[in-house]
Amino acid sequence: MATYQAPLRDMRFVLEEMLELSSHADLPGFGDATPDVVAAILEEGAKLAGEVLAPLNAVGDHEGCRLEEGEVRTAPGFREAYRLYAEGGWSGLTALPEYGGQGLPHVLGIVIREIMTSANLAFSMFAGLTHGAANAIANGGTEQQKALYLPPMIEGRWTGTMNLTEPHCGTDLGLLRTRAEPHADGSYRVSGTKIFISAGEHDLAENIVHLVLARLPDAPPGVKGISLFIVPKFLVNADGSLGERNAVHCGSLEEKMGIHGNPTCVMNYDGASGYLIGQPHQGLRVMFVMMNSARLAVGVQGLSLASVAYQNAARYTRERQQGRAPGGAVAPELAADPIVAHPDVRRMLLSQRAFVEGGRALAYWAGLQVDLAHKHPDAQVREEANDLLGLLTPMIKAYCTDKAVDCTNLAMQCFGGHGYIREWGMEQFVRDARITPLYEGTNGVQAMDLAARKLPLEGGRAVRRFIGLIAAFCNRHDDELDEFVGPLREALGHLQAATDRLLQDSTPAQTAAAAVDYLQLTALVAFAHQWARMALVAQHRLAESFDDAAFYRAKQHTARFFFQHMLPETAIHLQRIQAGADVLMAFDPEQF
Repeated sequence: MATYQAPLRDMRFVLEEMLELSSHADLPGFGDATPDVVAAILEEGAKLAGEVLAPLNAVGDHEGCRLEEGEVRTAPGFREAYRLYAEGGWSGLTALPEYGGQGLPHVLGIVIREIMTSANLAFSMFAGLTHGAANAIANGGTEQQKALYLPPMIEGRWTGTMNLTEPHCGTDLGLLRTRAEPHADGSYRVSGTKIFISAGEHDLAENIVHLVLARLPDAPPGVKGISLFIVPKFLVNADGSLGERNAVHCGSLEEKMGIHGNPTCVMNYDGASGYLIGQPHQGLRVMFVMMNSARLAVGVQGLSLASVAYQNAARYTRERQQGRAPGGAVAPELAADPIVAHPDVRRMLLSQRAFVEGGRALAYWAGLQVDLAHKHPDAQVREEANDLLGLLTPMIKAYCTDKAVDCTNLAMQCFGGHGYIREWGMEQFVRDARITPLYEGTNGVQAMDLAARKLPLEGGRAVRRFIGLIAAFCNRHDDELDEFVGPLREALGHLQAATDRLLQDSTPAQTAAAAVDYLQLTALVAFAHQWARMALVAQHRLAESFDDAAFYRAKQHTARFFFQHMLPETAIHLQRIQAGADVLMAFDPEQF
């Protein structure tokens, strides 16, 4: 069975030595996040993940969820685990203090999300969706709605969901048909069917707060006619107590490739009582708060699955004996060498490691941008952080989940035939990872978001800032980091050329044809920037005769692998972008 131990040393390296969290102590919530407090939180999170959640991962996969007379029963052990999670205060770690949260930095929430998700993706989704729903209510709800719904959600007594997709429409929400009819008491009666609703019905919490997109009777067509409603499983009285069951039920559970421990529901709304959030026909504005949070969270899911898969693959390859290493035995006292001695096995392991550690640095840096965008007193800093987030959100969601599929497959490959056998747990990681490029907007949609929406905004301001930030890093460290700055400059040149091409030739077909390659190229440059920063810190620590020299030397070695084996792919992406759309669009559709 697969196991998980949170890589706390590497997590602290990113938080303390790269992001230098203590330098932001003047921002709200950061003053409480002292190194000792952060270390204690990480230790406790790792304990819960390793001792409680990880052992339930295979249980959730094997047992799944059951629908019995409209009620969903989760896998054995999930209810007790969720009780421990809620009692430990994990659901309120970064939530608003005025509603019972601890108000700690968002970046710390990203770290805990990685730990919990690595241990058990299906379980972590219950809490992740609740966090997103609570944020949407906090941003768009009335004071009464916030006071009524946020405290029990932050406490973990209630969970939340996001209801967008319908049987006939997914990405194109303009086709949405769910209706909301005004009622005399100021509420609405919501009717329609939603599909692919994660955690739409379960037995972990007292109540489930559904956020549902629907149309009012006078709604204009398309996405400009969508409103957002709170539709609780149980109606909520004015004093916060629960009333009667609302007219919302789970019609069926999807039979899925993976994430069996989390129910994916078909939800039927039959005149259910709903309560408008925000202004009529402006529902997407509020929902996008949850959607953007969810997209970053899914990127972290990809990172997390790759991390736990790599961890198990590395351990197995150190122990598994098979054949002799090229050039002679490395363990002559044994009947065969550990397979980690073989170059191709090392290639697979380093491919995983370079992604996981680079993705961790990038995801945590994005988490810090969320804090800066919401909490920094300087408007210019907030604007710059928002610009970076606009680029990083689709990039992290798409690139990190595509690589999660690659890395979990590589991890399974390291096990050979044993990786294909259920008892080792590797095939579950492969199956679970496959959903991440699909939900919360497919990765093709993320690429279009970056290339067609984010890139041209304000004449390309966000991308130019991103390129300028990395160019400034190269200028500052040209002499002391020439091994990495040279290749980084070259890759940055590829990104600049691709950016210029798309800004100059912005026809819809050309942009759409180039979008995926543009996202992949941008992500590789972002990873290279993080790896150069990590190599710089490692170089300084080794020069200072810091403790844990082996850790810092491993950082330098992994950085070299990334720059030599992975970063050169930027040239291929640029070539594809420059090729244009003609070869794609010239093919006769009837011949597919």
